[in-house]
Amino acid sequence: MTALSILDLVRVTEETDARGAFDNARDLAAHAERWGYNRIWVAEHHNMPGIASAATSLVLAHIAAGSSRIRVGAGGIMLPNHSPYVIAEQFGTLARLFPGRVDLGLGRAPGTDQTTLRALRRTNESAENFPQDVLELQAFLAPAAPGQRIQAVPAAGTEVPLWILGSSNFGAMLAAELGLPYAFASHFAPEMLLSALDIYRSRFKPSEQLARPYAMVGVNVIAAPTDAEARRLATTQQMSFADIFRGARGLSRPPIDDIESYWSPMEKAQAMRMLARSIVGSPETVRAGLDALIAETGADELIVVSDVYDHAQRLRSFRLIAEAAGLDVVPAAALVDTNLAVAT
Repeated sequence: MTALSILDLVRVTEETDARGAFDNARDLAAHAERWGYNRIWVAEHHNMPGIASAATSLVLAHIAAGSSRIRVGAGGIMLPNHSPYVIAEQFGTLARLFPGRVDLGLGRAPGTDQTTLRALRRTNESAENFPQDVLELQAFLAPAAPGQRIQAVPAAGTEVPLWILGSSNFGAMLAAELGLPYAFASHFAPEMLLSALDIYRSRFKPSEQLARPYAMVGVNVIAAPTDAEARRLATTQQMSFADIFRGARGLSRPPIDDIESYWSPMEKAQAMRMLARSIVGSPETVRAGLDALIAETGADELIVVSDVYDHAQRLRSFRLIAEAAGLDVVPAAALVDTNLAVAT
C-alpha cells in the first residue's frame, strides 16, 4: 500500500486567528495518526497573513506535543533563508524532544516575496549555495568527529533524515546525486512532475540514508459525502489562488456557491493549471483519483493538501481520504480520548 501523509497549511481563516490555526494543526495530527497517516508536514511561508507557519520549527514542536506516533516535519524549510547551522540546532532540538519522529524537507525557493526576502537579510544569490548548504547541514546533524571544533548542539548525532523538495528538474537531480528522498510539489506546480520523477529515479545514487529512490508526490484532495459538496468546499482553495494572482494574500475564505462569480477567465486558467493535480469529490471519486495518480507516477508516498475552510469539515475530508485509500482507520469507539472523536 502506498503511504499517505499530510501537508498542513496552518491556515488562518476569517474566523480563526493564528493560535486557532496552530491548535487546529495539532488537533489534525492527533486524528491523523489514528487514521493511519504516515507524517504531517508544515511549510515555511513569510508575509502571508493566511498561513501561520513562518516559525516552522516552533509550530512543529506544538504539533508533535499533541500527538504520539505520527512523524512531523518541514515540507519544507527554505534553506537559503537560514544558516545551515541554525537549522541544525532547531531540528536537532526537535529530534531530541521527539526522537524518531522528525523529518527535515529542504527547498531552495524563498517562500516569500522580494521585499520580505530583504527583511530576512537574504538575497536571491543565496539559493546558488543550496547544494553546499544541504551538505553542511547534513554534516552538522551527523555524529561529531574527534576534535571537531564547531558542533551544532544538541543536533550532532541526531541524523535527522533530510528530504529534497522541488517543483522542477533541479531538485530531482540534486536528490538523486545526494541519495536523498525526493518530494515533488505537484499540489501547486504539476507541470514537470513526471519528468522530474524520471530524472530522480534514473540518476539516483545510494547513500547512507537511502538505498533506493523514494519519491513522494504532492496532491490536493478534498473529500465530502458527495461530489457536489466537495466541489463547493474546493472554492476556498480556488479563491486563495485567485487572490495570490491579484496580489491580495489575505485570510482563508469560506466556500461559495459559484466560483465563476469570483474569478476572471484568466485567473481561472492560471489557477486550474496550478491545481491540475487535484482530486475533488465523494469517497468513490477520491479512491479512483488516488489509484490513477499512483499508477501514473509510481509514487512511494502521497502527501495530501486538503484546504477546507471549516476545521470539522477538514477533519472529515482527511478521514474520508484515509478510508478511500484503504488506511487502517481507528473507529470512534476505540478512541480513549473522546475529544478526538469529533470527526469520526
